[in-house]
Amino acid sequence: MKKKPIYVETVIDSSIEKVWHYTQQPDLHEQWDLRFTSITYIEKQHEDAPQTFTYTTKVMPGLSVTGWGESKGTHEKASGVKTSSLHFGTPQRISPIKEGRGYWQYIPNGDHVTFLTQYDYDVRFGQLGQLFDQLFRPVIGWATALSFNVLARWIESGEKPVTQYRRFFSYYLLCFLFSFTWMYQGLIPKVLMKHPLEIDMLMKLSPLSLGQASTAIVWIGVLEMMIGILFLVPKLQPLLLKAQIVLFPLLTLSAIIAEPTVATAPFNVVTLNIGLWFASIIALLLTKELPTARFCKRKRGA
Repeated sequence: MKKKPIYVETVIDSSIEKVWHYTQQPDLHEQWDLRFTSITYIEKQHEDAPQTFTYTTKVMPGLSVTGWGESKGTHEKASGVKTSSLHFGTPQRISPIKEGRGYWQYIPNGDHVTFLTQYDYDVRFGQLGQLFDQLFRPVIGWATALSFNVLARWIESGEKPVTQYRRFFSYYLLCFLFSFTWMYQGLIPKVLMKHPLEIDMLMKLSPLSLGQASTAIVWIGVLEMMIGILFLVPKLQPLLLKAQIVLFPLLTLSAIIAEPTVATAPFNVVTLNIGLWFASIIALLLTKELPTARFCKRKRGA
């Protein structure tokens, strides 16, 4: 299967000089680009020499990838379009990327600049590496698009990348928390265990018999697991958060009505639902001006 180069394009409401500055200065570049933790330029031996640099990407605490890069040259057309070419790679075998090439292009258009990149790379470990790249390539493409959107917001609104990324990852961590909670609560106490307390509360709130309640609790568990899965769909998350803000107080009240002792048990449903209710409000507030890769074009001419 022929691999496709990674392409990302965005439009920034700014001058080409400002976009060039924010992308070509290493101390600024490393702030907005999710693919790099630090970038260090190496002093040129003479003026006409290519600009070389080293980079570090922190994969997780205690684990990072270091590599090298070289700006192969900059070309500027009479129309004002600028292009910066790049050659990069890393000797570390932990990185799926062995060596690659690409370019950044800046196209002025009145008060806007179209900023785009296209790059490709070779992988290591032969066919195994190519198979892994089927998963890795969409991720690195997404990280590039998200980074471009963060850059555009930084230039246009002045909000620093660290603040944007803090809001972005806080939001999605909360969404993963909700997803885990719904799936766990549906699978363990309802589908697998058919917990007597769950069945008893359902019977007190409805005219169901023991057998009917036992069957119904499984279906309720399946529904909760489906909600957990839907929380992994970004487009549905704001709607689900709004639903939770309404739902959690009702669930808490119904549980207390069915079985008042649940309110006094350790780690009880009251504290759980109130905690999730506040977390839902916080997550919904975080959705405002949330950076996203969706604002960037991923195909040339799309």
